[in-house]
Amino acid sequence: MSAEDDPLVPTVIGGGTRTARSVAAPTRARAVRVALLDDHEVLLDSMASWFRSNAPDFDIALTATSWLQLVHSPAFPTDLVLIDVQLREPVSIEARVRTCRAAGATVIVLTGLDTPDLRERALRAGAAAFLGKSRPLGDVLAVAREVMGLTAGRAVQRDWRPLPRAAEQVERPRLSLGEEAALRLYASGRSTNEVAAEMHVQFETAKTYLRRVREKYARVNRPASRKADLIQRATEDGYI
Repeated sequence: MSAEDDPLVPTVIGGGTRTARSVAAPTRARAVRVALLDDHEVLLDSMASWFRSNAPDFDIALTATSWLQLVHSPAFPTDLVLIDVQLREPVSIEARVRTCRAAGATVIVLTGLDTPDLRERALRAGAAAFLGKSRPLGDVLAVAREVMGLTAGRAVQRDWRPLPRAAEQVERPRLSLGEEAALRLYASGRSTNEVAAEMHVQFETAKTYLRRVREKYARVNRPASRKADLIQRATEDGYI
């Protein structure tokens, strides 16, 4: 057997000989793909630049200034999403967190609005951590490494928080083409009048479409009586 075939190969060091076991070169772990969501562009750019300069184990794959920009990006979902709470779009923090979790992403909420109620809502929805923007980015990075299981010397389970019920596989109602079109428009911020105008139908027809959508969600135990609820359901099911 040649030395190349034998895992134990004589190695000459300083005039002597010792037996060394050949070891394959370690494979570098893939960087964690990260998405940043914040509607303050200067802060968003600054945070992305800081991560790129200081966190080689994280890859900023996506930055977004709106919820729709995030979920419609071809780069979504990422491994980790850092989400601000105070966005202009009327989508609840629960809907945002659950949608990301359902897509397979871990979520850290990073916000300037740090209240006990909001913290509890985010964590109950499945966020791995809730951090104030006043924290140094070094602290944010340390928490991100911990929740992604990258903390040196510690065995940290990824996605340690169980997936919330609303993020699990749920029954999706079967909508007609008209009902689906009305839902997409209405959940994107149009009024019922605007939905009717864009669909080129009467107001009562648009109203009927939306009423049927609500009824169908109610039948699968996912009530959507308020507009905010309907926006949440549309987000969960990928209509917006």
